[in-house]
Amino acid sequence: MLWTAEEAQRATGGRVQGDWAVSGISIDTRTIETGDLFVALKAARDGHDFVAQALVKGAGAALVSRVPDGVSADAPLLIVDDVQTGLEALGRAARARTSAKVVAVTGSVGKTSTKEMLAAMLQDQGKTHAAVASYNNHWGVPLTLARMPRDTDFAVIEIGMNHPGEIAPLAQQAQPHVAMVTTVAAVHLEAFEDVAGIAREKAAVTSGLLPGGVAVLNADVDTADVLRAETAGCDQRWFGQVAENQLHSVESTTDGLRARVSVAGREHALNIQSQGAHFAMNALGALVCVDALGADVARAVASLALWSPVKGRGARLELDWHGGVLTVLDDSYNANPTSVGAALAVLAQSKGRKIAILGDMKELGPEEKQMHAALAALDAMQAIDTVHCVGPLMAHLHAALPVEKRGAQWQSTAEALADLPSQLKAGDILLAKGSLSVGLGKLVDVLRDMSDARAN
Repeated sequence: MLWTAEEAQRATGGRVQGDWAVSGISIDTRTIETGDLFVALKAARDGHDFVAQALVKGAGAALVSRVPDGVSADAPLLIVDDVQTGLEALGRAARARTSAKVVAVTGSVGKTSTKEMLAAMLQDQGKTHAAVASYNNHWGVPLTLARMPRDTDFAVIEIGMNHPGEIAPLAQQAQPHVAMVTTVAAVHLEAFEDVAGIAREKAAVTSGLLPGGVAVLNADVDTADVLRAETAGCDQRWFGQVAENQLHSVESTTDGLRARVSVAGREHALNIQSQGAHFAMNALGALVCVDALGADVARAVASLALWSPVKGRGARLELDWHGGVLTVLDDSYNANPTSVGAALAVLAQSKGRKIAILGDMKELGPEEKQMHAALAALDAMQAIDTVHCVGPLMAHLHAALPVEKRGAQWQSTAEALADLPSQLKAGDILLAKGSLSVGLGKLVDVLRDMSDARAN
């Protein structure tokens, strides 16, 4: 059991109704499993409205701030003053009761992929617990911690932010032994004065480090001096093209990447099942974390060879298409100038007719129009055949592109869904990249469904 009623009551100071035990924690009745504790968070909807449904679907209990309508008087509940605070208390208690070695990962780009790499590397060396998807915010971090089994050997916690002051409280909940900053880039500029401010916020991940903890930092970013100053009290371990832990070379192969790196003075050959030099750099940083945790780096390198990116984060799909293969690079989960540039570089190196469908990049602040238009000047654009644009911000890129590269300019993904599939041919390679709210993941899903229908 993950939590007994007595343990949960002691952790939160709440009031228990019924005698129960739960084997998991859920915030969504659509994916809840039998035996889960349903947490009635308030977001777009009030989770209390779904407690009765959660219990009918097999929830072992519910964490609530009041007895919801439609719930029986003897229902298994943990009643607290505030559900968010109660979830955080569960997370702190779960962290306190485990002897796991914990690594926290933040950064402007690459957090989720690096977290997934680390989980893949460590799971072959001990029981490993990691954040699901991109659960990295004020409820995602405590939820990840509260779900952590007490016999965990390694835990990987992803920490994100949109505004100043968000990272430190989450890092202090996680209490990592190792804290990593993947990179610093012009993301969320509408909430920060400049990129240096973003670097200071990212460096706050080290505020939660346990005594003797290690900061793993990217030496190649322009704000490396800011990171160095902000983490001056830590054991700093740097990675990059010119750093103590070094990326020596990267080359593309038919299956992905081959790279040579040095970690703690020893050289390793990496095989990664994805294109894009940024994956090699993130892998290097992850290996430095593995070393800092005291795990086996050589074994982690072997485990990394079996890892591949997850949906929306650079996953490569080969779809049956008109008697041939349509290749889709699904990078539809998020977008900013740095990550779009990296994705376009991957597309530029691919074989076949190169097509990009790019959606608006959100939260870039007052220079957002210029940042979208500036993508037209990237070196990778020279090798790309057609660029389709989705959204009012990407219209500025469309206008800046050479006429021969301009594809369609759609206001929404729904418009793209109606037009794009009929324009794709076997042998094409398509990059889908945009902020999550643009919904390009739906386009990828439709193409996959069309491929499945043809195959069947």
